[in-house]
Amino acid sequence: MGHYTEFGVGFGGTLPPADYRALARSLEAHGFHVATAFGDLMMQPPAMVLAAMAEATSRLRLGVGCFTPWTLHPVEIAGQMAYLDQLSEGRAFLGIVRGAWLDQLGIDTTRALTAIADTLGVVDAVLAGDGRGYDGTKYSVGTGTRPYYPVPRKALPLMIGTWSPRLAEFAGRRADEIQVGGCANPAMIPLIRGWAEPGERAAGKLPGTTRIVLTAVTVVDEDGDAARRRARTEAALPMHAIAALDRTVSIEPELLDRIGTLLRQHRYEDAGLLIPDDLLTKFSFCGTPTEVAEQAAAAYDAGATRVEFDSPFGITEAGGIDLLGSKVLPILRSLGYGS
Repeated sequence: MGHYTEFGVGFGGTLPPADYRALARSLEAHGFHVATAFGDLMMQPPAMVLAAMAEATSRLRLGVGCFTPWTLHPVEIAGQMAYLDQLSEGRAFLGIVRGAWLDQLGIDTTRALTAIADTLGVVDAVLAGDGRGYDGTKYSVGTGTRPYYPVPRKALPLMIGTWSPRLAEFAGRRADEIQVGGCANPAMIPLIRGWAEPGERAAGKLPGTTRIVLTAVTVVDEDGDAARRRARTEAALPMHAIAALDRTVSIEPELLDRIGTLLRQHRYEDAGLLIPDDLLTKFSFCGTPTEVAEQAAAAYDAGATRVEFDSPFGITEAGGIDLLGSKVLPILRSLGYGS
């Protein structure tokens, strides 16, 4: 393994603010590099979650993983990111993704690439602070429009989340990182890498320089069976949303239909019980510390720069983070990962 690697975690916005501060302090003490907060539907606003973490830490990089271009205007995204970047003293990075479950709001997401490009165009124009403006198809900002607030950095590191060839190519041109959300499957990494390469070449970047991030539901426990039971329940909803996007696995449509029916009835545990063992480890990191470390190592070996262990981390959030930091990371470090 010859490339740089790092450790991350991803938070669903579901906890009281004080919990984020305590967990962020624990992450920093264990030597994690990155914490992200989801921008998924009906979760807490991610920049607010990260603001709580920023005030409790001094080193941890903090990223929105990710905003969508549909539910928050880009000028508000720019303002929230500038605030977070100032609060964290330059540790913030921006993430954007097409988004899932937005049909519940009646939002048409079919022109996602245009919306994402325009969102980034407006954010760039606002953060530049020079009144350049941006004229887009979905979003625009008029010439001469400048922020009234401090902007610590005129441009922020960018992560784009996608399973799509077209958006991966765009990310190759535009982003520092590509996030494959909900994915613990190393086989997706060469696909994403190949899709991104034409964009990298078009932008004059060396092929392979856009970093790849795998992020998925994580449940680690000394009792591996208990961890897998919890992971099934937690992974059912995201797996149902993205399973058909993974071109390296074969999933019967009837199985997804049955899982979807149970999810619509909020029977998450029952839905999770339908997930076969071989699929569970494609869409979650789960099991004993050794098993989770083996899964993460396979992702790094396939070319991931960062593995993000996502909520709920363990049987409890604090217990899961402690096991990740005290048991999983030492195994990975002994194998040469994390630097």
